[in-house]
Amino acid sequence: MQFGRTFEEFELGAVYKHWPGRTITEYDDTLFCMLTMNHHPLHIDANYAAETQFKQRVVVGSLVFSIVLGMTVEDVSGKAIANLEFEQVKHRAPTFHGDTVYAETKVLAKKLSSSKPDRGVVTVETLAYNQRGETVLSFKRRVMVPTAAYDTEQQHAWNEKMAHLRQQESE
Repeated sequence: MQFGRTFEEFELGAVYKHWPGRTITEYDDTLFCMLTMNHHPLHIDANYAAETQFKQRVVVGSLVFSIVLGMTVEDVSGKAIANLEFEQVKHRAPTFHGDTVYAETKVLAKKLSSSKPDRGVVTVETLAYNQRGETVLSFKRRVMVPTAAYDTEQQHAWNEKMAHLRQQESE
């Protein structure tokens, strides 16, 4: 099973559909609001939210973003050296408790680093939509990823390190 991609594995125009989706519960939203100290009543007060245009609590947008970003890791940034930039983050529709979000990412551009030839920068756009097919979130990001040769080198070094540590433990 693959986790992330090296620079060479990204193809311009490729679309990665991230599966499975993620159903966002009331518990997820409330806990995230408390952890991040976002106490806006639209997210935590059912009585208040009932009087708004949505007639119910709305999942906090940063939770939706975090879940969707996490959904993309296996396909996009699982081998990343760094996330360099997020831009054009747009919350396009509300997400409610019980909604399931799905996501897909399109490769927009890729460029080898001119200063460090063992890595490159990939630009992608991610769209998230709910079980009704409504787009709820979109964003672009630039991710620094290793080349295949560098990734192989790093994997070899890791395997040697772990073998050495296991050997030390058994002595």
